[in-house]
Amino acid sequence: MRQFADVEDLSKLVRDALGPGCRVVAVKRLRGGSKKGVYRFRLEGTRMPGVIVYSWAEAENFWPGEREADPADPFAPASGLVPFLAAHRTLDALGVRTPRIHLADDSRRHYPADVAVVEDVSGGTLEALFETDRRRAANALGELAGTLEVMHRHRSRHYGRVDRLESAPLVSCERRVLDRALRDLDEAAERDARIAAAAPAMRDRLQELAGRVRPRAEYGLIHGELGPDHVLIDAGGHPVLIDIEGLMHFDVEWEHVFLRLRFGEHYPALARPGLDQRRLDLYLLAMRLSLVAGPLRLLDGDFPDRALMQGIAEHNAREALALLRPS
Repeated sequence: MRQFADVEDLSKLVRDALGPGCRVVAVKRLRGGSKKGVYRFRLEGTRMPGVIVYSWAEAENFWPGEREADPADPFAPASGLVPFLAAHRTLDALGVRTPRIHLADDSRRHYPADVAVVEDVSGGTLEALFETDRRRAANALGELAGTLEVMHRHRSRHYGRVDRLESAPLVSCERRVLDRALRDLDEAAERDARIAAAAPAMRDRLQELAGRVRPRAEYGLIHGELGPDHVLIDAGGHPVLIDIEGLMHFDVEWEHVFLRLRFGEHYPALARPGLDQRRLDLYLLAMRLSLVAGPLRLLDGDFPDRALMQGIAEHNAREALALLRPS
């Protein structure tokens, strides 16, 4: 049985961050996180009604048996205070709104894990706002499009996560994506008979698509996993990016493939001209395979929302197979 955060220890952390007059009146662990625990604290005796606490304790990470990470791989698991703070600093310097940090600590003196106390953004997610207030959602979506343009125009000659962006990688972005997709294909084929039957054709298709991509020497700044559930809305209606630990310089086409999948009918507001169609074609198939292998790998462990992950894997398996059919 997993033992999540000790609420009293985290409450002390909150009081250290906000002062001795702060009183904790309620604590709730929020659902959905797979690599860190996210806790909402309701408060009295302070100017803010609540805060969020992130805990990167080992017991909060549901990913079973993650393979040894290559430090140069931008897709290596991004977890902990170092990538979080590096991403926060980078976005703050660009004027991109993220939750304000009240306290960040990796000393283990306050708590036996990396922790951060951050602003509790009050307006819920953009995903929820699409259902409840389409006008406000459209305004936030337009502002998000501008935010993404700022990020994607922030260029680097090297690709990689912002906390590891030190030197030129030995392989190209497209080769990195291809290698990852081939691994995901192998993993998915072990767990899904339909993918196994189509694996030779899928492997050939990935190689063919990768062979069409021409070299590139500059990379934009991307969130890497930006769905409408990773965009909060503040009291002024402005978008606030969360789950930023994977922030990286990479091909912006990778971001746009994910945006198109997650924003669906709302994606046209985020679309931009000039994207490389050959990269989009490769990255779409690679993304579909990632969204089969990843959820199925997560289900090897004890992740609680199993129906959600099974549904994601099933949907993306069908979509991946459809990409093999002549259009």
